[in-house]
Amino acid sequence: MKKTVKYNKLIRDKIPKIILETGWIPTVRVLKEKEFLGAIKKKVFEEAEELIEAKDKKEVIDEIIDIQELLEVLTSEVGLSRAGIKKLQTKKREKRGGFKKRLFLIKEEK
Repeated sequence: MKKTVKYNKLIRDKIPKIILETGWIPTVRVLKEKEFLGAIKKKVFEEAEELIEAKDKKEVIDEIIDIQELLEVLTSEVGLSRAGIKKLQTKKREKRGGFKKRLFLIKEEK
């Protein structure tokens, strides 16, 4: 009996080869530009959920690596450079602050 596992998600470039090496046969397609952008955003969300579920430092690091990879691709896809992102990041930090103080907003009242 033939086994099938469906994923319908963005994967890293070498995953088809890795799948073949395990004896499975992958079915893949190349996404169009608009599809790719949506798939990247969805993948960032997927990786963020995995980051939340990470149990130890190694798992946290693995998820950070995945998210960073996706953010670099996303940055390129929207036409920004690393330097451009850094500049915008600095500007936003100057305006709204960073996260170094570890502040956690409980509520606000009026």
